[in-house]
Amino acid sequence: MKRMYAFSRLALPAILFLSLVFLVQIPAGAQRRNSAYLQYIKKYEDLAVDQMKEYHIPASIKLAQGLLESGAGRSELARSSNNHFGIKCGRAWKGRSVRRTDDAPNECFRAYRHPEESYRDHSRFLRDNPRYAALFRLDMTDYKGWAHGLKRAGYATDPSYANRLITIIETYELYRYDSFSKKKRKKPGKQKEEVRPAHVTYLSNGLVYVIARRGDTFDDLSDEFDISKRKLRKYNDLHKGYNLAEGDIIYLHEKHKRSPQYERHTVRPGDSMHTISQIYGVRLKSLYDLNGLDPDDYVPCVGDVLFLK
Repeated sequence: MKRMYAFSRLALPAILFLSLVFLVQIPAGAQRRNSAYLQYIKKYEDLAVDQMKEYHIPASIKLAQGLLESGAGRSELARSSNNHFGIKCGRAWKGRSVRRTDDAPNECFRAYRHPEESYRDHSRFLRDNPRYAALFRLDMTDYKGWAHGLKRAGYATDPSYANRLITIIETYELYRYDSFSKKKRKKPGKQKEEVRPAHVTYLSNGLVYVIARRGDTFDDLSDEFDISKRKLRKYNDLHKGYNLAEGDIIYLHEKHKRSPQYERHTVRPGDSMHTISQIYGVRLKSLYDLNGLDPDDYVPCVGDVLFLK
C-alpha cells in the first residue's frame, strides 16, 4: 500500500546543521561494532572491574576512556609508553615520562612499564584530584553522569568528550560491567495507553526520513508508515536488537549507494561511520566500499577525509 507523506523540505545547508545535532544524538547502539574495540574490551575488562571494586570508578567509564584515549590500544602513547588514558605528567609526577605534541608541542606525558600501571594510576589520578571529587558521589551505574562530570571537570578539551564516551559505552554495552545485581522492579498495574501525535517527515537528497522521539519503537513507526520493522532496520543499517532512542534519523526508504550531492566528508570529533552514513543518506556498506576500508579494522580519526560518491 502506498503511503502519502506530508514533509518539510530542508535546504541543502540544513543537512549540515543536522550533522552537528545528530553527532550528539545518534545513539551508540546504532553504530557498527569494531573488532579492535572488542579485542581491547576482552583484554582489559577484568582489570577495569577490579579497579571499579577498589576505587569505585565505573568499569564502563574506565574502558570507554581507555578505548577513546588510546585508540583501542593502538596509539603511539599506548604502544610505546603503556599510557592508555592520555594523562600528562603534572607537577607531582616523579615517574617515567615521554614527550609528545598534544594541545601544545613537546608536552610531558606519564609512561608506565605495563598497562596495569596505567589503569591503576588513572584511578588514583581521579580519586586524589579535588576536581573529580563530585564524581565519587554518583552511583556507579550512572555512566552518563560520570561522562558529563569528567568533561565539566576538564579531563579533556574536546567539547563532545562526554557524548563520545556515552556513545562507546552504549555501542559496546559496557554498562553491563557496572551492575552487580541491581534491577529496578516495575510497579504492578495497568499502564495507560499514550496517544502520540504523528511524526513530522523530512525530505533530503530525495529520501524521506523522520526523527525518532523519546519512547518510539520500531512497532510504532511500522504501524504509522506501513513499513515492516525488518525494512526499517535494513534501510538504516540497524541490527535486530537495536532500540530506538530520541534523536535517531530514521529513513523510510533505502539509502543511496553514493551521495547525489556531496563528494566528501572530513571526520569531526564524535563522528562514526554510522552517523556519517545517516547524515548523508549513504548505505553504511557503500561508505566503507567507496573508501576501500575494512569495516572490522577502521576507526574514524578526526581529520580523515571520506569520499561519499
